Amino acid sequence: MATTPFTTVPGNPHLAGPPLLRGAPLADAGLVVYAVHGRGQGPGFMVEQYERVNLPGVTWVIPGADHDTWYPSGFMAPLSENQPRLDHALDTVRTHLADLARAGWASRDVVLFGFSQGACLLSEYLLRDQPSCAGAFLHTGGHLGPEARQWSAVPGTGLPGTEIVLLCAERDEFVPLARTEQTAGALASLGARIEYTTYDDPLHHLNEDSVVRLRRMLRTRLLERVEMVADPPKS
Repeated sequence: MATTPFTTVPGNPHLAGPPLLRGAPLADAGLVVYAVHGRGQGPGFMVEQYERVNLPGVTWVIPGADHDTWYPSGFMAPLSENQPRLDHALDTVRTHLADLARAGWASRDVVLFGFSQGACLLSEYLLRDQPSCAGAFLHTGGHLGPEARQWSAVPGTGLPGTEIVLLCAERDEFVPLARTEQTAGALASLGARIEYTTYDDPLHHLNEDSVVRLRRMLRTRLLERVEMVADPPKS
């Protein structure tokens, strides 16, 4: 039976088991997508998105929240109401990305993709840690807490120049548009390149246009990495 490089931590309920892997084997892939599901969806939701995107050469790493929920209260509740599960969830993201780094996957070769509660979790992670990554696709989510927050750039971190795509319905029943706008502004203030799109669609889902945008982003990152490998910089 093949082993995975992923850490399990008994004290963290979200790290009780390894994430699902779909697509190309890690050893053969040109790009990794770290795909974080929403509340009540489970990893199967992101498996469906992997099948919809249908892009060869990419490994999808799909973590699963304990009881399919990363944190218990709404994302705009006081931060204390979502502890300790919020810290567990953030540590899950950090642990899996560190595991990928140990397996030879630099953060610049990993795209972060989150939907709904997963997009909220990744928004919070990006603003707190300001990591380098190949890009982020945040669909219907924003940073946590009841109010907009101020974020200071951390010297030497990796957000400047990073492409981050944010999408949200104009009247989503769970995520106010104002919070996605605040999140886009906060990420832009830290140097990220923002593509922000709203659409008139009352359903809480990824519509076909969103899947096309995600596929295009992943294909671009994949081609860039293939070119870098084929023509490495000269010393």
